[in-house]
Amino acid sequence: MLLRNGLCRFYVAYFAANSCTVHRCSYPIRRYLSEYSGIGRTAISLNSDIMTETNIQIIHYTPEYRHAFKALNEAWIRQYFKMEEADYKSLDHPESYIIDKGGAILVATLEGEAVGVCALIKMDDPNYDYELAKMAVSPKVQGKGIGKRLAKAVLAHAKTLGAKKVYLESNTILAPAINLYRKLGFQEIQGYESPYERSNIQMGYVVE
Repeated sequence: MLLRNGLCRFYVAYFAANSCTVHRCSYPIRRYLSEYSGIGRTAISLNSDIMTETNIQIIHYTPEYRHAFKALNEAWIRQYFKMEEADYKSLDHPESYIIDKGGAILVATLEGEAVGVCALIKMDDPNYDYELAKMAVSPKVQGKGIGKRLAKAVLAHAKTLGAKKVYLESNTILAPAINLYRKLGFQEIQGYESPYERSNIQMGYVVE
């Protein structure tokens, strides 16, 4: 970030479906910064509190990120729990299990390296349209708001797909994640069976 005459210069990336154009802008150094990341045809505004890495980009999944999608998720799952059958279904076959069924995977990259991932899985449920799942952030960039950024981007993408409600399940031992979900507007729900032994909390989100 270059400082000149009390101004900070930064780059804001506007993402279209398959292309990226970078614009150079100048703002007073004390002005809050925001980044606009378009997922599909919708632009979402991200608050300055997550603008800690100006080189972070949120992009759609391509097969080159298949290994990262599995590795980032497998790392945290094995750290706290164990890999289960449902994990292998989505992590070993992200295209056929998630994308081909109408879902999506978003990837956070830093200088071309995948440092975070999050999936949006189409659900066959009368109440919920999609599930927010398989969100993982590399330990080397945790604490920089990338998880929040990914989750907001996934929810914005769900809205473009016409979703009314989004579901997720987790475990309360993952306190930072649960707190993030609550701040985003997820509320605890009851009555859903999970394919995961580790799941002890289910949450729902109303898309607005």
